[in-house]
Amino acid sequence: MQLNTHEYNAGQKNPLVVLHGLFGAQDNWRSQALVWAKDRHVITMDLRNHGMSAHSPVMDYVSMCADVLDTLALLNLAKVDLLGHSMGGKVAMQLALNFPHKVNSLIIADIAPVVYEARHQSILDGLNSLDLSTLTSRKQALDWLVKYEPDERVCQFLLKSLYKNEVGQFALRYNLSAIEQNYQLISAAPSVNAKAPAMYAGPTLVLKGSNSAYILPHHKASFDRFFPNAQLKIMTDCGHWLHAEKPELFCRLVSRFLTQ
Repeated sequence: MQLNTHEYNAGQKNPLVVLHGLFGAQDNWRSQALVWAKDRHVITMDLRNHGMSAHSPVMDYVSMCADVLDTLALLNLAKVDLLGHSMGGKVAMQLALNFPHKVNSLIIADIAPVVYEARHQSILDGLNSLDLSTLTSRKQALDWLVKYEPDERVCQFLLKSLYKNEVGQFALRYNLSAIEQNYQLISAAPSVNAKAPAMYAGPTLVLKGSNSAYILPHHKASFDRFFPNAQLKIMTDCGHWLHAEKPELFCRLVSRFLTQ
């Protein structure tokens, strides 16, 4: 599947591909991409069932990895630096593990190569109960969602994908039904192909928000197994959306890693 992309500083060397997380979209990364694009080619992608990319009932990491590969081929990019946040981080890990020759370096933002327990049920309940057919404003949608997710910042993030369709009715760009049906696969660890290398030995940066529980001390064994050259940097006083909470520090850490 060819993914929707946005290119910054196209034609420049050192392409960096950026993959968003669950319920996100490529345009969430615009401000960060503009910083990196001062001296490199940056490509942000909408993963399947998100943003302006096509919807599909299938949503596992092997399929999402194949989408990224198809899109890289279309863009005539043989090898890239790869950055992924949360679910996008798992897609990036899947690609690096199965196709290491395609990845110059890997940046993983606040996610580990492990299986996670369900943690989005209240959000899914809130989104499913949102009556888009009678919705009249974003404020109304926000007031409804905070009943299910008390963090207003999370609700505002979820509603970035709210838009009015061709008949003037509110709709969500992400495919909520596919996300819900494939949630167990999204929570899974990247799968290892027996015919491919069992690890990615290239340069790897892992960024963790100090207030986030997505990367825990016992996850170190999984990183050591699959990404033996990974270095961990902890960003203080921020959570899972570390790139949005401290964008300047996040961009600086990524740029420093890419140029070392």
